[in-house]
Amino acid sequence: MLRRFRVFGSCFLVVVTLTACGPSSKEDMLAKAKEVKTRAQLEGALGKPDDVSKLGPVEKWTYKAKNGKVVFVLVGDTVTIEAAGGQEKKD
Repeated sequence: MLRRFRVFGSCFLVVVTLTACGPSSKEDMLAKAKEVKTRAQLEGALGKPDDVSKLGPVEKWTYKAKNGKVVFVLVGDTVTIEAAGGQEKKD
């Protein structure tokens, strides 16, 4: 009986841990980055972006969320625009 309880407890912990490790939702990411004004604050709030594209001093940081993506546009060291998009369609 005790062995079954341990096995069940272990399986439950694995499921909870794996669920928590997934990406955040768009809404969660935008809430975390609500007061962000600089590159350092954005990286501190959300971590490293999943994709970065650059054109001169302008950078587009893209974060993948579980329900789409969140994009921030940075000019120099300043966060200027944020946008959230839906799921990307797969052909």
